[in-house]
Amino acid sequence: MSKGVNRRKFLKNSLAASAGVISALSFEERALLAATQKRPSRARGAASKVPEGNVKGLQTGKIGNLTISRLICGGNLISGYAHSRNLIYVSSILRHYFTEDKVIETLQIAEANGINTAVLRLDDKTVKILKRYRKEGGKIQWLAQIKPTPLDLTSTAKKAIDNGAVGVFSHGGVGDSFFENGQIGLLGKMVEFVKKNKLIVGIGGHSLDVIMAAEEEGLEPDFYFKTLNTCGYESKTPKETVKFMEKVKRPWIAFKVLGAGAIRPKEGFKYAFGNGVDFVCVGMFDFQIKQDVVIAKDTVAGAKGRKRPWLA
Repeated sequence: MSKGVNRRKFLKNSLAASAGVISALSFEERALLAATQKRPSRARGAASKVPEGNVKGLQTGKIGNLTISRLICGGNLISGYAHSRNLIYVSSILRHYFTEDKVIETLQIAEANGINTAVLRLDDKTVKILKRYRKEGGKIQWLAQIKPTPLDLTSTAKKAIDNGAVGVFSHGGVGDSFFENGQIGLLGKMVEFVKKNKLIVGIGGHSLDVIMAAEEEGLEPDFYFKTLNTCGYESKTPKETVKFMEKVKRPWIAFKVLGAGAIRPKEGFKYAFGNGVDFVCVGMFDFQIKQDVVIAKDTVAGAKGRKRPWLA
């Protein structure tokens, strides 16, 4: 593709090749197509009016000594690794869309609308972008997703700490693997290392077994990073998860709450916050952020009658 072909034209041509393709797109992809065609997106629900200026008043909570927005910016989209079910072309589209400039713009929009924390993977690209972002005045907090191994439980945590992360947590797939191999107890070394460095530390998992085993082992992370949705995408036991987490006295950051685009934010946020989640982590395009903040604000304010109290 020549440099003269701009991003909008590429996306428009890629996604709008036929009516059949458009009808098969997920909510996320329809939103992206809508943005490239310069018309309002209805793909993620239009129940909450988006104000002209920046959104104010997004609620926050505490994990350790950190103040964190109830809505956290997810990093898979800006890393170019989309959860897109069986659609094999989406990650390629994202890598074209999220240039370094667009990543920084997205973080700036998130920060301007009250999102003060982003979950981003630990890699050289992320570190490079965050250094530039901070140099340009950005202050969003980096919660680093790391991948410790049984043979090296602390090196990735140290790299995140050395590069300005405010906290770290083990990747959900890593937690699943440690559990399946009977090694959850090993993550205690990661937890201890991060705490000694005075950062917050979490354990992630797609399977509820990860959280149950961590509690049984007495690992004492500062928070859990656990999936929750009603469509079964990386969240096979939502009812059991909600019931178990009612007894857990640690903050819960939920991810995959929109099921990789299968659930609209209004429904996904309501289910999560209404069932005991303290924070939701959601991957967002720049043009979706304001509306998602509005929906998150309204949902948190209306989350009455939770069995699980706000723990953060």
